[in-house]
Amino acid sequence: MLFKDFSDSAAFIKEQKIQMIDLKYCDFWGKWHHVTLSPSEFTPNLMNSGVGFDGSSIGLKSVKSGDMALIPDLQTGFFDPFYDLSTLSFICNIVEADTKNPFNRDPRLIAKKAERYLLQSGVADESRWGPEFEFYIFDHAEIENTCNISRYYFDSDEAIWNAGKTSEAYQNPTHGGYHAIPPGDRQFQVRSQIVHELEKIGIPIKYHHHEVGGPGQCEIETPMLSIIAAGDSTMCIKYFTRMVAFRVGKVASFLPKPLFGEAGNGMHFHIQLIRSGNNLFYGVQDSTLLSENALFFIGGLLTHAPALLAWTNPSTNSYRRLVPGYEAPTSCIFSKGNRSAAIRVPSYATKAHQVRFEFRPPDATCNPYLAMAAMLLAGIDGIKKRIDPTKAGFGPINEDIFSWTPEKRATIKSLPTSLPDALHALEADNQFLLSGDVFDTGMIESWIQAKEKENYEVSIRPHPYEIAKYFDL
Repeated sequence: MLFKDFSDSAAFIKEQKIQMIDLKYCDFWGKWHHVTLSPSEFTPNLMNSGVGFDGSSIGLKSVKSGDMALIPDLQTGFFDPFYDLSTLSFICNIVEADTKNPFNRDPRLIAKKAERYLLQSGVADESRWGPEFEFYIFDHAEIENTCNISRYYFDSDEAIWNAGKTSEAYQNPTHGGYHAIPPGDRQFQVRSQIVHELEKIGIPIKYHHHEVGGPGQCEIETPMLSIIAAGDSTMCIKYFTRMVAFRVGKVASFLPKPLFGEAGNGMHFHIQLIRSGNNLFYGVQDSTLLSENALFFIGGLLTHAPALLAWTNPSTNSYRRLVPGYEAPTSCIFSKGNRSAAIRVPSYATKAHQVRFEFRPPDATCNPYLAMAAMLLAGIDGIKKRIDPTKAGFGPINEDIFSWTPEKRATIKSLPTSLPDALHALEADNQFLLSGDVFDTGMIESWIQAKEKENYEVSIRPHPYEIAKYFDL
């Protein structure tokens, strides 16, 4: 619901007899949090002073200066269908509690700054983004970690490992789930419910389907959206997906690699730049139909790709997905159809308003606002520096590179294979992020330190497979 002003939203709350107001906000790391108000607290003062909260409790600030405030963005109102009482939700902007100035690490603010820098650069009027959401819906999920137990257990009625265990003999083979039809696809009702709930709050969806992973892998895709709409929609889609699954006794997971030997979950981003209403990426130079600016943008993305992955793939689990053999991008190249390429140009998008490319490495452990801001800055850098991706050795390569000799494959630049590799790349290459004061060095350092700590916490724990591997030595 797009409210014109506070009076408009207050009148709606009264007319619709709204019982609760829910304020949602995204922390620096990409998690949603919320606080719920009585409608009696929805007063004009809310838009000036906001609702106070402790930023130190979610890692945004230190304990000694943790006071912050939330101010709802009235353009983001939607009914939350998962509460028993009638609840109107708003996505919030984060401000300093004392001055009410925007908080410089508010992810939505960073994305807005990136878009503002795009406009100031004269390159384009706006960017558009089309995220693809891959996730698994499990019938059962358990996670346990103590000093003497380390395990997870996921189960799916669709999985081939359940063949012969149930009376329903419709299991999908490993890697055999792509566009599976019911009864092999047992998640279609859940996906339709997710899409129905999302469309009721105004989030447009192109389609949904069963993905490659046999044990319940799904995909939902949106059309092209503005950067803030894409970020807000990403947070809503993840939330609605989990909540609809929870409502029917299932568990949804966006983990990049929840299952060994099965397809991983990516969150590819289709990208366009728009100027004067026209698609700036449409051109007729070659069979890709990409303009010179599109190619320069690709040059910037691939030049900075190792550093970008620290934002777009910021978990240790991200790099369990980015391995050969699972249609996952492992090569720093662009291609018209090669799904192992970091950038793929869809061959079916041939009309002027459709032409685009997709950056394939990202996954849903990223903070979408920060990831898109970083990708946009990398692309602008490529346009400003006129980085020709072909001259830089990034392709296009439309061959099956896995049929090449190891020596020939070694000529292609690879993406980072671990979180530490990506963080080291970000340490060495971050000047492009400082353009337009979108990011700052303190912000980048904090990100690197936090992610290094996460990697250390994972690395010092015994792994179940290594226990099995070496237990009897």
